[in-house]
Formats: sequence, structure tokens, C-alpha cells
Amino acid sequence: MSLPAHRARLRLPSATTGTVMAVASMSTIQLGLALSVPLVDQLGALGTTGLRLAGAGVLLLVLIRPRPRDFSGRDLLACTMLGAVSAGMMVFFMLAVTRLPLGTASALEFLGPLAVSLWGPGRGRIRWTAMAALGVAALTEPWHGGIDALGAGFALTAAACWAAYILLTQRVGDSVTGLGGLAISMPVAGLIGLLAAAPSELENVTWKLLGAMLGLAALSAVLPFILEFLALRRLTTSAFGTLMSLEPAIALLMGLLVLGQMPGLAPAVGVAFVVIAGIGATRNGARTAPAPPEPRASAVPATVNSSSS
Repeated sequence: MSLPAHRARLRLPSATTGTVMAVASMSTIQLGLALSVPLVDQLGALGTTGLRLAGAGVLLLVLIRPRPRDFSGRDLLACTMLGAVSAGMMVFFMLAVTRLPLGTASALEFLGPLAVSLWGPGRGRIRWTAMAALGVAALTEPWHGGIDALGAGFALTAAACWAAYILLTQRVGDSVTGLGGLAISMPVAGLIGLLAAAPSELENVTWKLLGAMLGLAALSAVLPFILEFLALRRLTTSAFGTLMSLEPAIALLMGLLVLGQMPGLAPAVGVAFVVIAGIGATRNGARTAPAPPEPRASAVPATVNSSSS
């Protein structure tokens, strides 16, 4: 029995739903980063990142309990690659900010989603991408800091990982039912994060710190990754990449509301640019419903049925 046409159209939610999920993801990430500041002093940047990723991997394994036999070999490979680039995105950015001003590192890292946002048909996409790029430059003001060659290399590597993360997240989300793909990829990211941090930055770990890191993992890793995973089922990668330009604006807004940090004129103009670009990109950013999979041939030959003979 076929579904009514209006119900069939509801199978793929609108771009508005994906946009709300993406913005909520960026907001929880920024809140988690703010709450992580005291832990960075105790565990170091890589130790904090590694434990947060490991905690997220453990939580997803416990909550979702994926079964490897439910995945094809190709899906398992895609999930493993997604875990690797997720870890790389966080680890290399942390390495970059130890050598570069935060604004400079953020501007260089945004080249990743900026490149993804250029991927796709339509001239409007280029207009919104250019506006988002100008807005991020005004927000981060990278010209205020010097450039360390190794730090710039770390930031550009994080940018490449971010671009790959967007593309792989959509690939895994399309091919794996539910959140099983995320429950495979995050433990991989956690293992890589711990290897990057160990052993020098994990020697000060206590049970109290581990408890705090589990809470931060749920807030700033599990929840954001789930929201982005679901958002990329609803948005094109071009629209999602442009939306990521809102993250520095969200960070600036939280600094104003929570820390009383008043932005200057250039960051304020940058906020306006990225908000307009985000709205413009998502107006036509909904994905079309994927084509249904080809029906599999029956394993039992039609000639076996002899009841009509």
C-alpha cells in the first residue's frame, strides 16, 4: 500500500530543520569550549581534546551499541575515515592555536568549509560563500597576528580535515541507518585523540577530571556531532559549509553575553555578513530525496515454484 503524496513529501525534512540543528551544534560546541578552559590548564590542549573525544566515543558505544555485522566493508571504511578526520580536525586546530592567534587560526581553518561551500551548482552559492568569507575575515581579524609557518600548516591541515568531515558525514549518514555510523566513527576519533595526547598530557588525570570530561564530551562532542550528522541529511554540503561561517559569530555573541566582551566595529559587521550569508545559503539548501535503492534480485529462482504445474 503506497503512502499518500503529502506523507511522502515529509520523508525529507526542510532546510529549516537542518539549519536549526547546525546552529544548535555550533552553539553547544562554543559553550563546551568555554567550559573547557579551566581543564586545559590542568591537562593541556591535546589532553583535553583527547579525553573529550574518548569520552564521546564511549558514550556513543554505550547508548547506540552498533553491531559491526550490520555494516558493509565499505561502510566500515567510511566510518573509520570519518573518525580519523574528526580527530584530525580537533587535534590539528589545537596544535595551531598553540602557535597562532586564535583569530588567525580560525580564519585559516574556515578555508575547509569554505571550499566545500563552493562545491555545487548555481551562481547564488558563490555569492553567499564570498559574503561568508568576508564576514569571517572581519570577525577573526587575522591581520592582527603574525604567521608562524608550522602553526599555519597545522591550521590548514585542520581545514582539510574539516572539509573531509563534512563530505564523509553526509556519505555515512546516507548509507548507514540511524546513528550507527557515528557510534563507529567516534571511538576511532577518541583512540586517535588519546594517542596524540599520551603520555605527557595525561599524567595529571584524576577521577574527578574524568567525570568532568564525560560531561563535556556529552555537551560539546556527542550532541554536536549527532546534530551535524542529522543536519547533513537535510542540507546540501554547500549550504552546510556556508552555515559553518556562523560559528565565529556565535562565539563572539557568547563572549558578549557571558564574558562581557564588547566587539569592535569590524567584528560587528562580520556578524551581519555571515548571518545574511547563512540565511541566503539555506533558502535553497534543502537536499532532494535520494533515489530509492535498486531492488535486489530474488535469491530463489522463479522456476522453483511448481505449484502451478
